[in-house]
Amino acid sequence: GVTRLLLTRIPFFKEIIVSSFSCDSCSWSNTEIQSAGRIQEQGVRYALAVTSRQDMNREVVKTDCASARIPELDFEIPAFSQKGVLTTIEGIIDRAVAGLEQDQPARRATDREVARKIDEFIGKLRQLKEVNCPFTFILDDPSGNSFVENPHAPQRDEALVVTHYRRSPQQSAMLGLEGEEVDAKPPDAAEDLRDEVLQFNTNCPECNAPASTNMKLVQIPHFKEVIIMATNCDSCGHRTNEVKSGGAIEPQGTRITLRITDPSDMTRDILKSETCSVEIPELEFELGMGALGGKFTTLEGLLKDIRDLVEKNPFTLGDSSTPSRTGKLQEFIGKLQDVKGKTQAHFIMDDPAGNSYLQNVYAPEEDPELRVQRYQRTFEQNEELGLNDMRTEGYEPGPAAGR
Repeated sequence: GVTRLLLTRIPFFKEIIVSSFSCDSCSWSNTEIQSAGRIQEQGVRYALAVTSRQDMNREVVKTDCASARIPELDFEIPAFSQKGVLTTIEGIIDRAVAGLEQDQPARRATDREVARKIDEFIGKLRQLKEVNCPFTFILDDPSGNSFVENPHAPQRDEALVVTHYRRSPQQSAMLGLEGEEVDAKPPDAAEDLRDEVLQFNTNCPECNAPASTNMKLVQIPHFKEVIIMATNCDSCGHRTNEVKSGGAIEPQGTRITLRITDPSDMTRDILKSETCSVEIPELEFELGMGALGGKFTTLEGLLKDIRDLVEKNPFTLGDSSTPSRTGKLQEFIGKLQDVKGKTQAHFIMDDPAGNSYLQNVYAPEEDPELRVQRYQRTFEQNEELGLNDMRTEGYEPGPAAGR
């Protein structure tokens, strides 16, 4: 036989290759189409409401990997069950009828009931060609290379809905794209840092012996990214950890108020930045900005750090302290201990930079015991954060004067 190839372009679509085969001996002929372009970045889905005989004459490009459905009959032509074809909607129905009729004589001899049901279904398909009742024709192609004609082009066709979508991993594997990773994005450096613990050498702040510092980028749910740094000294056993905000200073300050009513509140996660101050009104206690540094711990852990800060300070409970001051501080430590589940109190975190966080155990719903307030920073607060003298625009050097 003879095969003829034709490269042609469909208006408002793309180029395709039409191949036609004919045999002079038996007069058999066949026509197929192949896309002349590459697989598209997205799949395409056409949904056409067929309401007239003119709709049956719309041109259709159906590739090998496209599936065709008519929901009203619960009928589907699966992907890769037919070769690619350039035809009309009526032609697709005719091909489906021809495929169902192919083995009917053998079925009538072996299973009459199945053959009768298929004959009934073939009759329903043929009735569709008369368009006595409107129906929907859906063409779904993960490769994005199928097409249904819009006779009103370039104007919009109200009866035709075209939807582009991202392929699923299963569809990409079906098209043989799994190994090529056509939709894969270049690796992000930040993504690599989230899965890796960075380590660098430093000196111990206590004994100045060589030590190592570990750094990890962590995403806090419903908040932002933070950098946790931990230093361990094998010589003197000194251990310390510090938290740095992974983002910029927020446009507004944050004031977080928690009403401690249950011992379970002690397990809430806390991110206290270096710019955050802590207040417990019931104890007349306030911890200023910069004290304890940045911390990522629990509420109980932060209260323990506050207690250690008071107890280990030589000017408060050391030899140089006075009996009256010692008594007051011991009383304060006792009250602080009672806050861990015995006494109801308010725990307030005020961070002008907006980089502190207190866990909402009801997230994403509102927490009845937790209140978060946003406020505009004062000039003095911006001065402490160094924002008044910071230039974010117009700092680039001007162009050189022409000679």
